[in-house]
Amino acid sequence: MEIRKTFAANLKRYRKIKGLSQEDLAHQAELDRTYISALERCVYAASIDVVGRIAEVLEVKPSELLAEQTK
Repeated sequence: MEIRKTFAANLKRYRKIKGLSQEDLAHQAELDRTYISALERCVYAASIDVVGRIAEVLEVKPSELLAEQTK
């Protein structure tokens, strides 16, 4: 799977597990809600700094947001 798609899927999955809306996540990570939405739709590629900020809010390792999920 393409890394951007993997990141988008993991971002959405971990956000929902954490019980956060896109707006809640954006606020806590000091990002715009439309940016979170665009990341989840693979419109933008996240910088490594953004991956780190999002991972911190979601309480996961940055590598977990980039790892393909095994079924």
